[in-house]
Amino acid sequence: MIIRENYLKKIDPFIDKPIIKVLTGLRRSGKSVLLEQIQDRLIMQGVEPSQIFTLNFESAKAMHIHDSQDLIDEIQNQPFDFSKKVYIFLDEIQEVQNWERAVNTFRVDFDSDIYITGSNSSLLSGELATYLAGRYVEFQIYPFSFLEFTQLLEHTPLKLNQNAAFNLYINLGGMPFLHHLNFDVEPSKQYLKDLYASVVVKDIVSRHNIRDVDLLQRVILFLMSNIGNPFSARSISAYLKNEYRAVAPETVINYIKATLDACLFYPAKRQDLRGKRILQMDEKYYLADHGIRQAVYGENFRDIHLILENIVFMELLRRGFEVTVGRMGEKEVDFVAEKAEQKLYVQVSYIMSDEATFNREISPLLDIKDNFPKYIISMDPINRSTQGIKHVHILTFLLETEDL
Repeated sequence: MIIRENYLKKIDPFIDKPIIKVLTGLRRSGKSVLLEQIQDRLIMQGVEPSQIFTLNFESAKAMHIHDSQDLIDEIQNQPFDFSKKVYIFLDEIQEVQNWERAVNTFRVDFDSDIYITGSNSSLLSGELATYLAGRYVEFQIYPFSFLEFTQLLEHTPLKLNQNAAFNLYINLGGMPFLHHLNFDVEPSKQYLKDLYASVVVKDIVSRHNIRDVDLLQRVILFLMSNIGNPFSARSISAYLKNEYRAVAPETVINYIKATLDACLFYPAKRQDLRGKRILQMDEKYYLADHGIRQAVYGENFRDIHLILENIVFMELLRRGFEVTVGRMGEKEVDFVAEKAEQKLYVQVSYIMSDEATFNREISPLLDIKDNFPKYIISMDPINRSTQGIKHVHILTFLLETEDL
């Protein structure tokens, strides 16, 4: 088991505090194991296991719990010592109707420390979430980074150097379960296909009552094939019309939002770097795990420039940055990454094989006149840092434990 210290460090300050800890992210991205790691920490700190309650609502043990009252009854019937703090861990809470009422009841009625997970980024956006307004803190959980991936590889029979490990990561992505398959390519791809189907059925189709599953699949495949490319709902609608599937742009927007809710894709809005405003058009979308793309759509190595961009985008999210795409007139900066007082400009390239490619990548960065750090991340073996712009090999970036 990989101890996910980057998340535990963020959660630690809120342990034992009267605020609900909410973990959201793609199905099977490691939320349940993270709950186990938090429980292990509590026990090491002296919490009695008898004061810890945990339940996964996708388990047969929870089949009798359908709504908030069922959940309240379940907790109240446990043999806790209610004169002490009770630690409650509720996994995949979205399966319980009106779950917010139950969680708020626990918060009010007795001394509790509550942790919940859900495979839905809109878990707390409904009307009932007003019960918890200002009383929760949310943590986005992502599939394994390349650093975590290499740590897992050490516990398998595979003996790979960094470059070979990165090729495997490009092929399979970072879903945690793959280490149980020793990263064997064919079984791993079958698992990823089944995971994708589960996300589509359980977290998109069922939750949003989508009837035209074929059309949804076509929209998702369009998003996968166009990772990192700007486009509008109208352009997708026009593409589908050419495929003899007439669909209104509003339907496309709803389908895309459903994939975002399921944490399958993440959006990157476009920012006008001159006017300092967010542009309400042509967002870019990135996949939570690029291994799913290879299993479902393929062509990760053919589209290596898109996959590297996807990997860097997700890594910036893991490190706590808010990420937008920078616009400078007709020029574009792949990522503007911001958190607290920190700000980075990042260009991602595969190989800058000639001067024209190098100049295309560096030109937008040279046009930015502020003093925040500017980077080009690529797979070039030769460092081409110049004029205050730092060139970093992608493996150096991904394996650093500190920010750039």
